[in-house]
Amino acid sequence: MNQVPIDILLVEDNPGDVRLTQEALRDAKVSTRMYVAIDGVQAMAFLRHEGVYADVPRPDLILLDLNLPKMSGREVLAEIKGNVEFRRIPVVILTTSQAEQDIFETYNLHANAYVTKPVDLDQFAKVVKSIEDFWFEIVRLPNGTP
Repeated sequence: MNQVPIDILLVEDNPGDVRLTQEALRDAKVSTRMYVAIDGVQAMAFLRHEGVYADVPRPDLILLDLNLPKMSGREVLAEIKGNVEFRRIPVVILTTSQAEQDIFETYNLHANAYVTKPVDLDQFAKVVKSIEDFWFEIVRLPNGTP
Protein backbone atom coordinates (compact mmCIF):
# COMPACT_ATOMS: atom_id res chain seq x y z
CA MET A 1 0.00 0.00 0.00
CA ASN A 2 1.26 3.44 -0.96
CA GLN A 3 2.05 5.63 2.07
CA VAL A 4 2.08 8.92 0.15
CA PRO A 5 -1.48 10.14 -0.54
CA ILE A 6 -2.62 10.33 -4.15
CA ASP A 7 -3.82 13.87 -4.95
CA ILE A 8 -6.92 13.98 -7.13
CA LEU A 9 -8.41 17.08 -8.71
CA LEU A 10 -12.12 16.55 -9.38
CA VAL A 11 -13.48 19.15 -11.80
CA GLU A 12 -17.24 18.86 -11.32
CA ASP A 13 -20.05 21.39 -10.91
CA ASN A 14 -22.70 18.94 -9.64
CA PRO A 15 -22.57 18.82 -5.81
CA GLY A 16 -24.25 15.40 -5.79
CA ASP A 17 -21.57 13.89 -8.03
CA VAL A 18 -18.85 15.52 -5.91
CA ARG A 19 -20.32 13.93 -2.78
CA LEU A 20 -20.67 10.51 -4.45
CA THR A 21 -17.08 10.63 -5.67
CA GLN A 22 -15.84 11.61 -2.20
CA GLU A 23 -17.80 8.75 -0.63
CA ALA A 24 -16.53 6.22 -3.18
CA LEU A 25 -12.93 7.28 -2.56
CA ARG A 26 -13.33 7.31 1.22
CA ASP A 27 -13.00 3.51 1.28
CA ALA A 28 -10.02 3.51 -1.08
CA LYS A 29 -7.23 1.01 -0.50
CA VAL A 30 -4.82 3.85 -1.15
CA SER A 31 -4.70 7.10 0.75
CA THR A 32 -6.21 9.88 -1.38
CA ARG A 33 -6.74 13.61 -1.04
CA MET A 34 -9.43 15.03 -3.28
CA TYR A 35 -9.61 18.67 -4.29
CA VAL A 36 -12.64 20.07 -6.10
CA ALA A 37 -12.91 22.76 -8.75
CA ILE A 38 -16.49 23.63 -9.69
CA ASP A 39 -15.68 25.07 -13.12
CA GLY A 40 -12.94 25.10 -15.71
CA VAL A 41 -11.56 28.49 -14.68
CA GLN A 42 -11.11 27.25 -11.10
CA ALA A 43 -9.43 24.08 -12.37
CA MET A 44 -6.84 26.04 -14.33
CA ALA A 45 -6.25 28.39 -11.38
CA PHE A 46 -5.66 25.29 -9.22
CA LEU A 47 -3.13 23.87 -11.68
CA ARG A 48 -1.34 27.23 -12.02
CA HIS A 49 -1.29 27.76 -8.23
CA GLU A 50 -3.07 31.10 -8.60
CA GLY A 51 -4.64 33.02 -5.70
CA VAL A 52 -6.17 30.75 -3.04
CA TYR A 53 -4.55 27.77 -4.80
CA ALA A 54 -0.98 28.99 -4.24
CA ASP A 55 -0.10 26.13 -1.88
CA VAL A 56 -2.04 23.22 -3.35
CA PRO A 57 -0.17 20.13 -4.58
CA ARG A 58 0.10 19.17 -8.21
CA PRO A 59 -2.61 16.53 -8.76
CA ASP A 60 -1.60 12.98 -9.60
CA LEU A 61 -4.89 12.48 -11.46
CA ILE A 62 -7.63 14.75 -12.80
CA LEU A 63 -11.26 13.61 -13.04
CA LEU A 64 -12.86 16.04 -15.48
CA ASP A 65 -16.50 16.60 -16.35
CA LEU A 66 -17.14 17.91 -19.87
CA ASN A 67 -20.15 20.10 -19.14
CA LEU A 68 -18.79 22.87 -16.95
CA PRO A 69 -19.65 26.54 -16.48
CA LYS A 70 -17.24 29.35 -17.49
CA MET A 71 -14.80 27.07 -19.33
CA SER A 72 -15.85 23.71 -20.75
CA GLY A 73 -14.14 20.44 -19.94
CA ARG A 74 -12.92 20.27 -23.54
CA GLU A 75 -11.23 23.67 -23.17
CA VAL A 76 -9.66 22.60 -19.86
CA LEU A 77 -8.43 19.34 -21.42
CA ALA A 78 -6.95 21.18 -24.42
CA GLU A 79 -5.16 23.61 -22.10
CA ILE A 80 -3.82 20.85 -19.85
CA LYS A 81 -2.56 18.67 -22.68
CA GLY A 82 -1.16 21.69 -24.57
CA ASN A 83 0.96 22.73 -21.58
CA VAL A 84 4.35 21.05 -21.09
CA GLU A 85 4.06 21.44 -17.31
CA PHE A 86 0.66 19.70 -17.05
CA ARG A 87 0.42 17.30 -20.02
CA ARG A 88 1.74 14.26 -18.12
CA ILE A 89 -1.03 14.48 -15.52
CA PRO A 90 -3.53 11.74 -16.42
CA VAL A 91 -6.98 13.15 -17.21
CA VAL A 92 -10.00 10.88 -16.96
CA ILE A 93 -13.15 12.30 -18.52
CA LEU A 94 -16.03 11.47 -16.16
CA THR A 95 -19.22 12.69 -17.78
CA THR A 96 -22.86 11.88 -18.50
CA SER A 97 -22.34 12.26 -22.25
CA GLN A 98 -22.39 9.09 -24.33
CA ALA A 99 -22.07 11.00 -27.61
CA GLU A 100 -19.53 9.49 -30.00
CA GLN A 101 -18.49 13.02 -31.02
CA ASP A 102 -17.52 13.82 -27.40
CA ILE A 103 -15.56 10.58 -27.13
CA PHE A 104 -13.64 11.24 -30.38
CA GLU A 105 -13.06 14.89 -29.50
CA THR A 106 -11.65 14.20 -26.05
CA TYR A 107 -9.36 11.41 -27.21
CA ASN A 108 -8.16 13.72 -30.00
CA LEU A 109 -7.33 16.20 -27.22
CA HIS A 110 -5.31 13.40 -25.53
CA ALA A 111 -7.64 12.40 -22.70
CA ASN A 112 -6.25 9.35 -20.92
CA ALA A 113 -9.68 7.72 -20.51
CA TYR A 114 -13.36 8.42 -21.14
CA VAL A 115 -15.88 7.13 -18.61
CA THR A 116 -19.63 7.68 -18.76
CA LYS A 117 -21.19 8.37 -15.36
CA PRO A 118 -23.94 5.90 -14.55
CA VAL A 119 -27.17 7.34 -13.14
CA ASP A 120 -27.52 4.52 -10.61
CA LEU A 121 -25.78 5.40 -7.31
CA ASP A 122 -24.31 1.94 -6.72
CA GLN A 123 -23.02 1.78 -10.29
CA PHE A 124 -21.50 5.28 -9.90
CA ALA A 125 -19.60 4.08 -6.81
CA LYS A 126 -18.39 1.00 -8.75
CA VAL A 127 -17.15 3.19 -11.60
CA VAL A 128 -15.17 5.43 -9.24
CA LYS A 129 -13.78 2.34 -7.50
CA SER A 130 -12.73 0.93 -10.90
CA ILE A 131 -10.96 4.20 -11.75
CA GLU A 132 -9.21 4.07 -8.38
CA ASP A 133 -8.16 0.42 -8.83
CA PHE A 134 -6.78 1.04 -12.31
CA TRP A 135 -4.99 4.37 -11.78
CA PHE A 136 -3.68 3.75 -8.26
CA GLU A 137 -2.94 0.03 -8.15
CA ILE A 138 -2.20 -1.06 -11.73
CA VAL A 139 -0.80 2.00 -13.52
CA ARG A 140 2.46 3.58 -12.46
CA LEU A 141 2.02 7.36 -12.29
CA PRO A 142 4.89 9.83 -12.83
CA ASN A 143 6.26 11.15 -9.57
CA GLY A 144 6.31 14.97 -9.65
CA THR A 145 8.17 16.89 -12.32
CA PRO A 146 11.48 15.80 -13.88
